[in-house]
Amino acid sequence: MKKQIIATEKAPKAIGPYSQGVKAGGFIFFSGQIPLDPVTGEIRGATCAEQAEQVMENIGAMLAAVGVDFTAVVKTTIFLTDLADFAAVNEIYGRRFPVDPPARSTVEVKGLPRGVKVEIEVVAFGD
Repeated sequence: MKKQIIATEKAPKAIGPYSQGVKAGGFIFFSGQIPLDPVTGEIRGATCAEQAEQVMENIGAMLAAVGVDFTAVVKTTIFLTDLADFAAVNEIYGRRFPVDPPARSTVEVKGLPRGVKVEIEVVAFGD
């Protein structure tokens, strides 16, 4: 099995030694997305809800780069710095998965890169 590195200018560039995504054996593993503007590299959104909207936009752009959409997502992990933001993030997240949502974990963490409030990683399946 050969791995393929996924990269798109429509999502934020990696800010460390990692790839935006890697396709292997039909699965596409995407690095966690934080609310970075793909053009400026700056954080977008002051509230967790605003940041979650940008995160989901970034995920959508990465999925589109490999010719799939949110229906191809099979697993997600949501990282929050405050579980009190869960309901707001859940509402934004849920709009992208109106039917047959993926498996999901949500965890509270002490901190996230660049001081953001939310990070989401996804695993998708696609040819």
